Amino acid sequence: MNDISGKVVLVTGAAGALGTVVSKKFFDKGAAVALFDKHIDLLANQWQDQERVMYQEVDLTRVSSVETSVGRVMERFGRIDALVNIAGGFTMGHLVHEAAEETWDYMLDLNAKSVFLMTKAVIPFMRKQKRGSVVNVSAKTAVKGGTGIAPYVVSKSAVIKLTECLAEENRQAGINVNCVLPSIIDTPANRKDMPDADFSLWVSPEAIADVILFLVSQESRAVHGASIPVYGLS
Repeated sequence: MNDISGKVVLVTGAAGALGTVVSKKFFDKGAAVALFDKHIDLLANQWQDQERVMYQEVDLTRVSSVETSVGRVMERFGRIDALVNIAGGFTMGHLVHEAAEETWDYMLDLNAKSVFLMTKAVIPFMRKQKRGSVVNVSAKTAVKGGTGIAPYVVSKSAVIKLTECLAEENRQAGINVNCVLPSIIDTPANRKDMPDADFSLWVSPEAIADVILFLVSQESRAVHGASIPVYGLS
């Protein structure tokens, strides 16, 4: 995957457990990275000033914030070769008939609308370049309904179908669009929330990052619209 070096990769949710690992893996492979997150202080703590790094605070649910931030990336680097949509969140605990409208809107905005707005802003630049890669992060639970998690499941299912639509629309333009479906990710937060679980069955951020790296590389040039399970041993 030597073709990663020199690419410009935009990562959302870059301050999170998965986003941090993915961003640093791309950076270590020689890519320039544009890092988007709502927690700009965490990004500042994680990254020292680097010529190949820029980071900024972005509200991924507001079109003006997304468009302004993507514009700044273009001003800085002149192109965007890959977009990795990691930003998202999880809530659970209520049956559908008990769930608050605010919870529904929050999950759809954070997990699905954010991907829509980011791809809407970045794809036109990739089409002009006649090349690019988009990798979205959905979830294992998106493929099957469950109890008490409907807003989350629906929002992550939307990411899968959006991925498939984007792939169909853009494959002839030289753009690959795919997504990954992690199971429970082995993060400090998940270990704290589920202390009695067998952590060895979970998937590591590093393993997910390797799959994302593949989907951005030339080796995945024939892969379009795929939803790739990244389950670890679970």
